[in-house]
Amino acid sequence: MTNETWTTPGGNAVVVAALHKSYGPVHAVRGVSFEVRHGEIFALLGPNGAGKSTTLEILEGFRTRDSGHVEVLGIDPGERSGERELRERIGLVLQDVAVEPHLTVRETIARDAGYYRAPRDVDEVIGLVGLTEQRRRKVRSLSGGQKRRLDLALGMIGDPSLLFLDEPTTGFDPAARQGAWDLVRRLRAAGTTIVLTTHYMEEAQQLADRLAVIAGGRIISEGTPTTLGGRDSARARVRFALPGGWTLARMPLAAGESVSGPDRGGLVAVETAEPTGTLHRLTGWALAVGAVLDGLTVERPSLEDVYLRLTGAPGQSAAEPDSPAPDSPAPDSSPGPGLERSAR
Repeated sequence: MTNETWTTPGGNAVVVAALHKSYGPVHAVRGVSFEVRHGEIFALLGPNGAGKSTTLEILEGFRTRDSGHVEVLGIDPGERSGERELRERIGLVLQDVAVEPHLTVRETIARDAGYYRAPRDVDEVIGLVGLTEQRRRKVRSLSGGQKRRLDLALGMIGDPSLLFLDEPTTGFDPAARQGAWDLVRRLRAAGTTIVLTTHYMEEAQQLADRLAVIAGGRIISEGTPTTLGGRDSARARVRFALPGGWTLARMPLAAGESVSGPDRGGLVAVETAEPTGTLHRLTGWALAVGAVLDGLTVERPSLEDVYLRLTGAPGQSAAEPDSPAPDSPAPDSSPGPGLERSAR
């Protein structure tokens, strides 16, 4: 099979256009469109019930769409004729993976390797996910974080061109999370395209080349971690401790600037569209009057700030049902790569 078979027009690994999906009267996905380029990490973010899970399940071939155009590695995941080929080329790391608890780590990964025509080396994958010392332990004896590493190994063993990572570092301690991030970066550097979902905004910031936010069944913003929602042009905050004996009314502010505080940490904040000029003026004033601006920082709104502004208060949206929809795949106890998608 030639590489051209797996290449979508324009160098995209995933193409989604005007995607719609409803469950009776509930419109879960309302005209979603986005593209994922070959070799990039693309993060799809959104609150629970926003339509994110339904969109991913359609891409993975576990749920049918009502209308719209979808291509994954040049294949329509809704067509049964391409099902086997798609399974050979994608990897899945889901929130809940059904594995045999009485098998060892190595036995579990080796079993899944047998479902692929050209899998990665089992022991290499075990080493990559940091389970070498646990390779002979039964799955039932693993900690939550170790089981999540096993999930990563099972997603990687088929050497996929496209890897779906659904909340990949849930249950990881900070050191394990950093290790997982390094692994994801290495996979991307080796040419693997990655579609990531996460509720950790730091994870999206660290890993994603581009990202999109979905809410109410629609894409409401798309960009890089730096530009999402106008983050790069948002007003900056210059924070510092107000020098002793000084009041906010005596601060040297320019037109268009506002000041607030002090907060619980004793810091005041000057909001400005021109942080360079504001910082220059404030530090010049402090030097002139012999004051010290302790705790001085300059910051744009964080990715989490932007995400919360775009999606509103955290909580459940009415766009996507919590329970499995009528066309949800029934749990499949038979083995095989990516044959079961957990309903969330």
